[in-house]
Amino acid sequence: MLAYGAGGLVLDVPAKSLVALVEWTLGEARLGQPKLSGSGKDADPLLVLTGAAMERYNLPVTLTREERLAGRIPESHKAIRQLTRAGWQLTKRGFGPWARIYRPAQGSERSCVQVCIPSWDALDARHWADAAQLPPADLARLLGLYASRVMTPRGSTAVTGLELMTALHPPTRASQPDAAGKRHAEHNPGSLGRDPVDCAPCEAPDGHPLLADVPRFHQRTPAEVLMEEAYDWARPLTDAECLHSHLVGIDVNMAFAAGANGLTVGLGAPERVQRPVFDAKLPGSWLVDLSHVDLSRVRVAKDTWAQLDASLLPSPFTPGGERPTGPAWYATPTVAYAVELGYQVHPVEAYVRRDNGRYLDAWYQRLRDAYLATMADLGVHADLSAQEFLVAMDGYRHRDPQLAIAVSAIKATVKGGIGKLRERPRGEGWKPGQPWRALARPTWRPDIRAAVISRTRINMHRKIVKHAAFTGQYPVAVLSDCAVYACDGPSPLDFLPYRDGKPLPGGFKLGINPGLVKHEGTQSVLWGEGVREQFNAPGLNLARYIKDGTVTNTDNGE
Repeated sequence: MLAYGAGGLVLDVPAKSLVALVEWTLGEARLGQPKLSGSGKDADPLLVLTGAAMERYNLPVTLTREERLAGRIPESHKAIRQLTRAGWQLTKRGFGPWARIYRPAQGSERSCVQVCIPSWDALDARHWADAAQLPPADLARLLGLYASRVMTPRGSTAVTGLELMTALHPPTRASQPDAAGKRHAEHNPGSLGRDPVDCAPCEAPDGHPLLADVPRFHQRTPAEVLMEEAYDWARPLTDAECLHSHLVGIDVNMAFAAGANGLTVGLGAPERVQRPVFDAKLPGSWLVDLSHVDLSRVRVAKDTWAQLDASLLPSPFTPGGERPTGPAWYATPTVAYAVELGYQVHPVEAYVRRDNGRYLDAWYQRLRDAYLATMADLGVHADLSAQEFLVAMDGYRHRDPQLAIAVSAIKATVKGGIGKLRERPRGEGWKPGQPWRALARPTWRPDIRAAVISRTRINMHRKIVKHAAFTGQYPVAVLSDCAVYACDGPSPLDFLPYRDGKPLPGGFKLGINPGLVKHEGTQSVLWGEGVREQFNAPGLNLARYIKDGTVTNTDNGE
């Protein structure tokens, strides 16, 4: 057997059993990765088992239907019994596509090996494309690159995104020596700590224990639940827009990472406050009526107001773009934006977090650097002009397909990590009141997820407003980080206002950095009107299909 490692490393593997393989990995191969933080831990070695390795170590190359549903092979399997007899343990998720084999730590010494099994669908094709079918040396190169620029994978990209937060901000650190010269574990400032904290009732998703008294089929209103989600908004084209030739989509690079950059989030438990004075620097959830905010007249600079056509704009306060009709719960960035637009706010109630900090900054910087470095390897650099950038982005995935997979995985790590902050129970059989394991970890923080999504949506709306105030152009559809405009040309440069090579300040700017935009796709206006008519869906969100024009499923725009 051969082990293919990062950097072209190839090792002979003498191990003839799974137990021997684990012990060889820790004792002789000494694989792994240095810690990402001074208070953190070195990364455990990761073994990716090919089909040949699975056969050698008496493991099934594929899982049965029952095993796929369970997410693991049974504990009675011969390989697991051998591990147990040798003193090795598995985590609660057992021996599945991502397994962790360990012995309890002795002091600071860890004995743990992670196992990834591509033939068991460990590498989700949505994020890793065809990585599972790559030859071992190529797969080692891909995962080695991801490990060096992000971290050694700990599971899915979502799990890794969450683990990266903890790796960069460990919950504890070593204290100063006491009188006896010993050091102890103490809280690491700026981290989420070791113990989970309860969310506010408005932040709790359906099924949460805090909502045990809520009737089973009760639909919570905006005044009862925090609904900070990404945009899904569209409108009919105006008569003037129908005279244009093209619909052009632009997409914000690493939008959720940009939303996390510099964001102050709560670190501890919430404090309930009645009739609070809004403080834009205080993270939390606020019950406030924003229905009075009129988008037809908004402040776009310190002393500059703009007159806009509010009927052509989504509301910044709801995911569907509808204007709110009364009090609702919002995260701090959303309420702060209402103030920025020039309107007063008077919260009725709030859950604020006075213990707070910029917890996600290091996480953002790590993922930003990984993304930019990998895109630069593909020929897309941060210092390109707008036209050069569009040319460089054209077909970049074909220059090195493995690097393109790494880009996809890095972006999925961002979105998945944010989503994992409010992980829901899995499986159709789960019912309220049953164990919800995610609640036991300190990184189950729906308030942080809400704040990131809120800021990401507000960042998009701010650019849309600046663009409309300067050009008179309005989007016809917005889906999360993608906006579609009608114009007389197939390129973003046909509607983005560039003067002397410089973009509109505060508006959309072409470039590879997080928060800047790239070309998502172009279709004809006739295509857009045609698919809406074909599927009898006047509210069909064209941003969902602008990339390649293929409409595979609709919901009548509702």
